[in-house]
Amino acid sequence: MTYVESILKVLLVGLALGAGLPAVFALGLVAYSRGTGDDGADGGAVVAPNAALKYLGVAAFVFVGWVIVTAVLWITRATIIHHTGIDLFPFLPRK
Repeated sequence: MTYVESILKVLLVGLALGAGLPAVFALGLVAYSRGTGDDGADGGAVVAPNAALKYLGVAAFVFVGWVIVTAVLWITRATIIHHTGIDLFPFLPRK
């Protein structure tokens, strides 16, 4: 059963990071665009800006950016430790 459990863990992480981050980015884009409001230039009704949706969209963008930067630093951590001596993840064991 350990092989099946390992495969399922990899599948879940792959789905979360592979499909989850673009989904969070898309939801942030929708929230931000709806939060800016509409000026009614096409003859439609004027929609007032919603600050909460704008902040939610920005928070989603910041989260996605944070995950990407953390992933790059995680991948390059051995090189960073080698060249600078700084361990960015001291709470995790080294290989």
